[in-house]
Amino acid sequence: MSTAAPAASTKAANPNNPKRSYPLERTRNIGICAHIDAGKTTLTERILFYTGAIHKIGEVHEGTAVTDWMEQERERGITITSAATTCFWPVRTEEGITKVYDGQKFRVNIIDTPGHVDFTAEVERSLRVLDGAIAVFCGVAGVQPQSETVWRQANKYNVPRIAFVNKMDRTGANFNNALNDMRTKLGANAWPVLIPLGAEDQLQGQIDVVNQRAIVYSDNDRIGSTYEVTDIPADKKEMAEQALRDLIEAVADKDEVIGEMFLEEKTPSAMELKAAIRRLTVSNQLVPVAGGSAYRNKGVQFLIDAVVDYLPGPLDIPPAKGINPDNGEPAYAPADDSAKFCALAFKLWADPFIGKLVFFRVYSGMLNKGETVVNTRTGKRERISRLIQLQADKKAELDVVYAGDIAAIVGIKDVKTGDTLVIEGNDISLEPPSFPEPVISMAIEPKSKGDREKMGDALGRLMEEDPTFVVKTDEETGQTIIAGMGELHLDIIMDRMRREFNVQTNAGAPQIAYRETITKTASGEGKLVKQSGGRGQYGHVVLEMIPNERGKGIVVESKVVGGNIPKEYIPACKKGVEEALLNGIINGSQVIDVTVNITDGSYHEVDSNELAFKMAAIFAVKEVMKKAAPILLEPMMKVEVSTPDEFQGDILGDLNRRRGKIMNVNAKGNSSVVNAEVPLSEMFGYVNAIRTVSKGRAAYSMEPSHFEQVPANIVAQITEQKKG
Repeated sequence: MSTAAPAASTKAANPNNPKRSYPLERTRNIGICAHIDAGKTTLTERILFYTGAIHKIGEVHEGTAVTDWMEQERERGITITSAATTCFWPVRTEEGITKVYDGQKFRVNIIDTPGHVDFTAEVERSLRVLDGAIAVFCGVAGVQPQSETVWRQANKYNVPRIAFVNKMDRTGANFNNALNDMRTKLGANAWPVLIPLGAEDQLQGQIDVVNQRAIVYSDNDRIGSTYEVTDIPADKKEMAEQALRDLIEAVADKDEVIGEMFLEEKTPSAMELKAAIRRLTVSNQLVPVAGGSAYRNKGVQFLIDAVVDYLPGPLDIPPAKGINPDNGEPAYAPADDSAKFCALAFKLWADPFIGKLVFFRVYSGMLNKGETVVNTRTGKRERISRLIQLQADKKAELDVVYAGDIAAIVGIKDVKTGDTLVIEGNDISLEPPSFPEPVISMAIEPKSKGDREKMGDALGRLMEEDPTFVVKTDEETGQTIIAGMGELHLDIIMDRMRREFNVQTNAGAPQIAYRETITKTASGEGKLVKQSGGRGQYGHVVLEMIPNERGKGIVVESKVVGGNIPKEYIPACKKGVEEALLNGIINGSQVIDVTVNITDGSYHEVDSNELAFKMAAIFAVKEVMKKAAPILLEPMMKVEVSTPDEFQGDILGDLNRRRGKIMNVNAKGNSSVVNAEVPLSEMFGYVNAIRTVSKGRAAYSMEPSHFEQVPANIVAQITEQKKG
């Protein structure tokens, strides 16, 4: 496998196998992601309807959305699990609308991701395998906290995106405010290509900036299939022309071709401008913005055109980069059917009817049903007996998958999220997605002996599916502890155990995932000496502990010289240190952000062994932590509350009582938006409190922000509770 990084444009003469239905050039793998309640699932439903994948529009609030297929999703009106679906879009050729492509159908694989912060892992793993994304924003609220989180996740994986300002039919919707939010809060180089024509109850359609035409939807067609491409209304013409000038100038600033034309005072054609917008979008230098209303069926068709026109296909992005597991050298998986097969398993799911599903994205090569793949993590070979393509909750059997495809394998064993699957002889391991640590935990116990036997299996299966769900046993009490990203996350886990696995459980009160760290450098030693005739135990370790910057994690290094601790015992010392840091000395919470240097020690020719040095290191850590001024840290949440002005004072007072730090208060129409940082421990039950304070008229969202020191009086309460 080549170790030189090939450019995205350097491709084989034809990377497509002649048997594939849709070439790589006409394949799009996109995600739809945003803040909770911005309208992602509604938008997905409209895309599926207009592309002919479904024949009746489903609604989230009615529990009939195709991609919200879990019972809990339909009951709660939220997306919990990312749903994969495939649809096909013919590029249309209406008069006056210039297209980049030739009118053939495109295959669009869509993943509708959750917006709720508790299910952030679903967004993370989806973005890892997508080529592009539609970021959905609410036309009224603009950029919200979870919008920022999703944007950061997309930045992390360099995912090109277009923005859709949704809900332009709502009272208070303002396209320019949302656009300005993207530029100021997200730092996005965002420029409109489809501007809403009207707003609120006057929303009529869109202005196509590039082609300088209007798309007007028929008011007597409720499903939005009838529209007319026409001249821009006279009162909007000046605004549309200015928008085109601004767009050309923004593109000229980043694109050489348009830049030269701009300097020569030539006006690019619509085709030339589109090609340049595409180049900049694919290289993450520009974000095209469209506005409309998915719920009112206005503006979706031309948004799908924008997906095809501007978002990359598998050939437009650099080959997937990994490493050769044998030598650590860089390795690449080009988007080419004739290359060796390489895929990334990005999601596991237990289907109640057909068993364990492993969702995977093919980066290079082809895989036929019946062939054998190798898991690079385990080295194990596995025969592929069934391949299926997901149409939300429907499954279509496949005989072969090609480069760029997203599909699922049925029945494969010992696979984890992030594993690389290859054909034998392909030495590459792709980088897996990364996931945040859980912030909340609770103790659970089975209601009966029969439930006890099933509970372990259910928890194991759920932990396998969800990398942010952790199960452990409390060594002191023997209780089973489950940990996750929030109250809703654990609530859904318990609900799934009851429905899918028929396990009845009792749960304790939610517990916060506190952390401990140190505030000053200290040194000390630990000794294990047991000599009572015959062979004894002897280990002696001297440590130095140094505070690390927040977020730098744990660093354990050996600085031992002169062989005072023999080399063969150093790994045992390190293991002892790492084990000891799992339980701090204030309330037994995990220790974070420290550097531990093993500086000295001593050994006994006969009585020393690995266990003795591991235990000595554990004793040393506990001893040194007492001297290093340990502190307790608690997870802080970034909270945004949107409230009518009349309740602003009560909301602020309530947040202050919860130890909240008010960051700012912004006016938006007749409402106020309060941004605050509040300890997670104070946010339990906030949904009921905010309803009471605002008579049900305020709304809030929150997401994990950082860890902060717990005040001394609160530490005393926490340690007392732990003892109790």
